[in-house]
Amino acid sequence: MERSSTKTTPYIIIAPDGQELKGKWFRSETTFKKDLENEEVKFLKKDNDEWSVQFKQRLPEGKKWRTLLYENEYKSSQLDLDELGIYVEDLYPKPLFLNKKIIEVALTPNSILLDFFAGSGTSAHAVIESNRESSGLNYKFINIEMGGYFEVATKPRIQKVIYSKDWKDGKPLSREGISHCFKYMRLESYEDTLINLQITRSNTQELALNSNPQFKEGYMLHYMLDVETQGSLLNLDWFINPFDCYLQVTKNNELVPTKVDMVETFNYLIGLVVDNYAVPKDGYVVVTGKNLAGESILVVWRDCTQHNSTALNQFLQKSKYNPLDSEYDRIYVNGDNNVENLKTGDKRWKVMLIEEEFGKRMFEMN
Repeated sequence: MERSSTKTTPYIIIAPDGQELKGKWFRSETTFKKDLENEEVKFLKKDNDEWSVQFKQRLPEGKKWRTLLYENEYKSSQLDLDELGIYVEDLYPKPLFLNKKIIEVALTPNSILLDFFAGSGTSAHAVIESNRESSGLNYKFINIEMGGYFEVATKPRIQKVIYSKDWKDGKPLSREGISHCFKYMRLESYEDTLINLQITRSNTQELALNSNPQFKEGYMLHYMLDVETQGSLLNLDWFINPFDCYLQVTKNNELVPTKVDMVETFNYLIGLVVDNYAVPKDGYVVVTGKNLAGESILVVWRDCTQHNSTALNQFLQKSKYNPLDSEYDRIYVNGDNNVENLKTGDKRWKVMLIEEEFGKRMFEMN
């Protein structure tokens, strides 16, 4: 491909049929020969039997691609799901090839792709495929979805493409999977919260509210959530045995008791970057890491019906966790205890109750 430019170099190029193509070329002769050796030069014959020389164009650093879209390459969409055996009406999945091309342009190794509208999981599929095809990329993804098809489309799609790269009519054609781990969590919705509210109100109070609709509206907005239902927003009974907590969650128009992960929830509440998550044989859960302020954190969870204060102290001593040394800046423990304590430089106690910190994070505004 000859270009009129001030940065052109005159030399002769030999076409596949031996014809000499004379001109001024955009590549230097040295670069042309290297590109030809690397099969990055194409020779195309025009209708008039003249040769066209096409060079592979590299995007200059800092420049943006003019377009990613070539119509014939991006038509496959539902086919990607059909091969996996996932059939969901009105889902309209994006083409896998398009998402892979976007990743190729936008991400650098070790990047995280955040998709707030995950849909059928095309972006996660594209990340997994890209990692499988090119070692060292180490892409990660965070998908967010509120559609009811998560269980029948989004999650199974991710599971299947991890298991095998080849599928046909819902059946794997190979066992060529990829080493991959993903975690998903369901966040409590506004509706879930309302369903689980438990109001403590006498019959006399109920009659008084029903007699004055205007008063009732203001009361509901400004008092009920703060006072009458706060005990059910943060149920202290949950912390007695934090491994056996349930909320009523609506699934398929039916209330279903759903287990709550108190340990994981607390990690997020305090902004804990987890280094280690251990479940010793003693029946405790121990989490260590750093908070966003860089403080070293130790969190110890126990079933208080099985492990009293004496047992807790014995466990800490056996595990060589000494609250008085400098290994950890903050130590969190659930349930009443008599663990040795001291005040830190900011005049806070080093050993803190998980339920107290939980309540502060949920209700107090700083």
